[in-house]
Amino acid sequence: MSIQDNLTINEKKVLLALDELRSAAPDKLEEKSGLQVDAAMQAAFMLQEKELASVSEKVLERYSLTKEGQEYTKTGLPERQIIDALKIPTSLEELRSRFSPQTVGIATGWLVKKGWAKIENGVMVPSGETPAGKDEKALAAFSGKAKTLEELGADEGTVKDLLKRKLVVKHEEKFRTVSITDAGSALAAQGLDLEEEIAQLTPELLKSGAWKGKKFRPYRLDITPKPLYGTKIHPYRRLIEQMRQIFLEMGFTEIKGGIIQSSFWNFDALFQPQDHPARDMQDTFHLGSTCQIPGEFSDKVAAMHESGGDIDSCGWGGIWDRELAGRNVLRTHTTSVTIKYLADNPEPPVKAFCIDRAYRRETIDPTHTPEFEQLEGVVMDKDMSFADLLGLLAEFYHRMGFEEVRFRPGYFPYTEPSVEPEVYVDGLGWVELGGAGVFRKEVTEPLGIKAPVLAWGLGVSRLAMLKLGLKDLRLLYQSDIDWLRKSEVCKI
Repeated sequence: MSIQDNLTINEKKVLLALDELRSAAPDKLEEKSGLQVDAAMQAAFMLQEKELASVSEKVLERYSLTKEGQEYTKTGLPERQIIDALKIPTSLEELRSRFSPQTVGIATGWLVKKGWAKIENGVMVPSGETPAGKDEKALAAFSGKAKTLEELGADEGTVKDLLKRKLVVKHEEKFRTVSITDAGSALAAQGLDLEEEIAQLTPELLKSGAWKGKKFRPYRLDITPKPLYGTKIHPYRRLIEQMRQIFLEMGFTEIKGGIIQSSFWNFDALFQPQDHPARDMQDTFHLGSTCQIPGEFSDKVAAMHESGGDIDSCGWGGIWDRELAGRNVLRTHTTSVTIKYLADNPEPPVKAFCIDRAYRRETIDPTHTPEFEQLEGVVMDKDMSFADLLGLLAEFYHRMGFEEVRFRPGYFPYTEPSVEPEVYVDGLGWVELGGAGVFRKEVTEPLGIKAPVLAWGLGVSRLAMLKLGLKDLRLLYQSDIDWLRKSEVCKI
């Protein structure tokens, strides 16, 4: 098959046009080839792949004034306004009364940076000579239309400062030039057949017989087609939906709750002492608002914290602070949702779960973010045991595709006994994925709950990292279209 046979009719038209023009802008190529500019450029790029033409691109950068920049061309930059009015050392307070605080705030840093003035004990002291700066000259060079650096007579550093100050904006114009290569000229000199080609057989062509005697565009089997990516749910959302479905199939009810919770439900109802480190600013997002704590539970919770209430417990001692319990926080775990649900539904049986976002003051790194999803669940019924909890969690992890599951003893203020579930991952070993246990009576008694309560809180994002093979948690939240396209929907 000759090179000419591999050319489309549009490519041939463009090549013949270029043979006369040698090189041309897209509009000239459109005029000469008789094609629409988009079709002409598409053909030009196809010719470039065959090394019969080349497409060069030049980007021209122009700059124009913003509304603020236009204002300063008339009134002068803030630092110029102040330095022209500053004849003697003047306090910043007085300057703010003569100019707007915003103008003084902007000008102060630039006056010092340009060496026009210095600040001594809250007083601005002029330094002497204040020649027009490069930025002022550049602003003065602007007229009604956008200009290049050369037209402004400015260097890149000066314009960069103006861009940072949002006094100018940059516009980019792309100019393309299409040129014929020696190989393209040689091919055009041989003569090109411009007979129309049939690119696709249609039912109409077959029925009418119009295809007979026509020329068909050849197919190239050596070219790899572009990959097609079907629509799909985000991998993280897909895993969350898989977890939801597992618990729904196991007969659980899904519950939701507010992001803002009182310290009462987030900490106190869970028998966390009021001086617990988790309440410190370094772990919790404390809000400035407060709320009323539930009167039907507050006295019993207070007694439980202070003395152990009516059960065989010592409590935490001290005096329980009702004001502290009423302060609002961004929930640090979704346990605040499940414990309130249990308080509203104290009669067994109850099987409920919640998959939602929690918030903690974490430093962002590959394994931590201040926002994260948590899978929380409870089972309350007569004769529930610790063995039931282990069996339930093992079943969940098996359904998630982990063959080996084990439980390591752990400690949490509101469960006893407590465990940390672990799964085995090839190459990583045993990985801890959350916490679980049986609610202590110090938690359930003040809320009127008499039956045992199995509870767990599992890290959803860490589980997602393992399932998706990620080493950086932040990838779950970044808009990486290439990763989203290539992520597997399932493994066979």
